[in-house]
Amino acid sequence: MSAISKACAELTNSIKGLRLPTTKRQENLHPTRNPGCSSGIGSVGGLLPQRMTSASNGHSPGLPKATKLKILHINGNIHAVKHAKDLWLDDRFLSQFFFYFLPSERLVLAQVCKKWRDLLYQAQFWQGVTAVVKSRDWKEEDKMKKFYHSLQKRGFDSLCLEGAADKDLSDMFANYPACRKHIRSVSLRYSNVTDSGLELMFQRMQCIYKLELSGCNEITEAGLWACLNPKIVSLTVSDCINVADDTVGAISQLLPSLHELDLQAYHVTDAALSFFSSKQSNTLTALKLKSCWEITNHGIVNVVHSLPNLTVLSLQGCSKITDDGVEIIAENLRKLRVLDLSWCPRVTDASLEYIACDLCLLEELTLDRCQHVTDIGVGYLSTMTSLAKLYLRWCTQVRDFGLQHLYTMKSLRMLSVAGCSQLTPSGIMGLVQMRHLEELEVTNCQGARQDVYKYLKENLPKCVIIP
Repeated sequence: MSAISKACAELTNSIKGLRLPTTKRQENLHPTRNPGCSSGIGSVGGLLPQRMTSASNGHSPGLPKATKLKILHINGNIHAVKHAKDLWLDDRFLSQFFFYFLPSERLVLAQVCKKWRDLLYQAQFWQGVTAVVKSRDWKEEDKMKKFYHSLQKRGFDSLCLEGAADKDLSDMFANYPACRKHIRSVSLRYSNVTDSGLELMFQRMQCIYKLELSGCNEITEAGLWACLNPKIVSLTVSDCINVADDTVGAISQLLPSLHELDLQAYHVTDAALSFFSSKQSNTLTALKLKSCWEITNHGIVNVVHSLPNLTVLSLQGCSKITDDGVEIIAENLRKLRVLDLSWCPRVTDASLEYIACDLCLLEELTLDRCQHVTDIGVGYLSTMTSLAKLYLRWCTQVRDFGLQHLYTMKSLRMLSVAGCSQLTPSGIMGLVQMRHLEELEVTNCQGARQDVYKYLKENLPKCVIIP
């Protein structure tokens, strides 16, 4: 049975008012060719029943009685159709029907026929979706122009350019004029865009407030000083070999409205974290420093004095941070709600005691690969009443005794003990006492056998178990 047949069958079974006589129903389950339509629509079965109400037979008010129509109620709207197959060309029905699909599935549905494509190319179906442009794939200019034309029709406000060069930016501006006013977020990934190309982009696209530069090795610190737009509120810089302390200086001086900074740079030192001034003290609330190997506890001192209003702090992979640095964080950043200390090998149970005592508002804590965290540290965390998410992946010294401390935590909604090799089946099965859990990850736990997994599924029916 083809995909369209399955979809028709699902509709026919789910909507009583559209059931046809047996002989006709079988006939209508076979693919039919409407003008301009192909025979398949992708996988659409099984997506409607929960949101469709049963329809009833009857005459639509204002229509001749001789015309028998089926009345279909969907989300409070009435659709009058004569046959089930008429739904596939009904604009009002399709406009709601397409919302049941993911953006990737809508791309397939848009290839069914011109009518479906025109409906799906409305901006309402692409809100919050990032268009990915892989510049190296363009070998024919006509295809490139058609692609940019389709982006313009769909009204994207977020764009990701992969493998782009300065010429690709010029081609985009020539064939996609709407990007100058409509694009709010831009990502450049693994691109050869130079400083001049970046400057051109900011000249043409002056509405950008979110920027990501990942793997852009041609962009220098001088280029960032020359073209960073003060409207930017979110900035991500990662795997750019020319990024060092001066980059942080440019960010602190040129972006007074910055709300979130995500920085992954191997050569940034403690001195860079002293560049933040009063401009960012009230606006910058999320700071993510990933794999900044040169940052020490002195850098943490600079952060807490310059950015006292942080609510999100990540020190993932900052391997020189010790318990003393965590103590400084806990004493001075009392507004923290999210803290990531994963891959910080010098963090011990002492850090968890500081966190449990002082960070009363903390909702999410990540301790992945903190090899010195033991049952004692987990015991400290069990006293935190606001903690909702706790990640202990590959904390290999955590045992059943430590896990037992967590059983009484009513606020905890997400727990990961993936890779905690010393947990036994009985310790993991004890987690069924945590009735409020919504997600539990036990990947690579030797104690998470098949029978244990089955026991968890049966006793935590509302929890997603990740084996």
